[in-house]
Amino acid sequence: YLLKTERFYDLTGSLTYLTVTAVALGLGPSANIRSWTLAVLVAVWAARLGSFLFRRIQADGSDGRFDEIRTSFVRFLVAWTLQGVWVCFTAGAALAAIASERSVPLGLFAWLGLVLWVAGFVIEVVADQQKSTFRAWPENRDKFMNTGLWTWSRHPNYFGEIMLWTGVAMIALPVLQGWQYVTLVSPLFVFLLLTKVSGMPMLEARADTRWGGSPEYETYKSNTPALWPRRPS
Repeated sequence: YLLKTERFYDLTGSLTYLTVTAVALGLGPSANIRSWTLAVLVAVWAARLGSFLFRRIQADGSDGRFDEIRTSFVRFLVAWTLQGVWVCFTAGAALAAIASERSVPLGLFAWLGLVLWVAGFVIEVVADQQKSTFRAWPENRDKFMNTGLWTWSRHPNYFGEIMLWTGVAMIALPVLQGWQYVTLVSPLFVFLLLTKVSGMPMLEARADTRWGGSPEYETYKSNTPALWPRRPS
């Protein structure tokens, strides 16, 4: 807070994912193929997203989400505290499965979950890369992103994020029991967080302020779904 910086927010969040996953793997019962699969999926996602967001904020210099937060100690504290909630709720199903004493061979449901994770991860990575490439060109500085996957959805990276965590929950489900079923709220939590709290609402409001009233933007917004992809007409 004293430095008034959020440069390490996403990076420390990703390191937290890696740490709690490693701890669950180390302290849990003898790891099996399901535990290792879930641990690798969470680690790959966390390392990729954390490094991507850290590089982005280093290039941009700041994160617009924190414009009104960094000036208030209480808001800043809440933001960093909620990071722990974000980690627990998002990775809850994976952590519960890794720590579970049950051992069930990977079945069709788990393989479908893995396919869903891979598809979601690819969508998220491609969408992020497309937007980064678009923003890197000086002539696009004052333009909105409307190419590639962004012609299918205004937030394809978030769609991919929701997909991959749904896949993680599917892989975890067969070994959960009792209270552990509560952790299946993970995909719903990610969906609500991105669509109702810190993701889309902020970005949509910022885009409306910046490009609202522009015929090109209004056409793009009316023809392109906010989240669920649809083939562009």
